[in-house]
Amino acid sequence: MIDTKTGPYAAFLLRVALGVMFIAHGFYLKIFVFTLPGTAQFFESLGLPALLAYATVIAESLGGLLLVLGVQARWAAAALIPVLLGASWVHAGNGWLFTNQGGGWEYPVFLTVAAGAVALLGDGAYALKPSRSLGELSGARVAA
Repeated sequence: MIDTKTGPYAAFLLRVALGVMFIAHGFYLKIFVFTLPGTAQFFESLGLPALLAYATVIAESLGGLLLVLGVQARWAAAALIPVLLGASWVHAGNGWLFTNQGGGWEYPVFLTVAAGAVALLGDGAYALKPSRSLGELSGARVAA
């Protein structure tokens, strides 16, 4: 059973930690460390369009900000799952451990699960603009 007193704070911590990670990877790492042209070149080396690199940087940076602020975080987390599945695909051939040459798939798969957890849990405490739950959207009542 979920503790209704501390559960919202746990969801808040997970939401903010995931958001900070996305900002670090989408904004800092891809813009300042690898640079946008370098990131685009990496995407092209994988056979992906360079434009997808720019879309990924925007999605990760904006999604991370929405998560940190708690603005429709449930939906932001859900929207970032395809980005994380793409990262998992990119690293799949490098083995399990992320410390392997080229980075393994353990970290992006873990982040995919974390994003799924935020999407299912909801915004948690201190959300600026809380998301509506799936039950509210469908009109169904969801037992807590």
